[in-house]
Amino acid sequence: MTTYVITVPGTFTTGIEEDTRAHLSRSLRPADPHRTRMGNSEDLDALTVNEDGTFTIRLTVEADSVPHAEREAHDLAGSALRDAGLDDASAPLGPAVVTGIDSEV
Repeated sequence: MTTYVITVPGTFTTGIEEDTRAHLSRSLRPADPHRTRMGNSEDLDALTVNEDGTFTIRLTVEADSVPHAEREAHDLAGSALRDAGLDDASAPLGPAVVTGIDSEV
C-alpha cells in the first residue's frame, strides 16, 4: 500500500455557513494531509475555500494504485460533505487528482 495525497476540487453553489465549514473541516480531519511529509512541507490544509465559492479538499489515503486512491478520496470527500449537510447540488465535486505520493524513496 502507498500513501497518496489527493486533491478534490468543488464549488459551493449556494455559499457555505461558518458552522458548516467547521463541521466539514472536522469531518476531514482523519485524512488530513499534514500527517504526511509532503503535507507538512507544503503546509497543505484539508479544506481551502476561495472567495468565489470554489474549494479544494486535500486528503491522505492508503491505496494500492492511483485509480483506487482517487476513487477513495472522492468518496471520502463526498461523505464528509454529506455529513456536513451538503448534497451534490450544493457542493458538486470535480475529478480527484494525485497531488503527491508519500514514500521513503
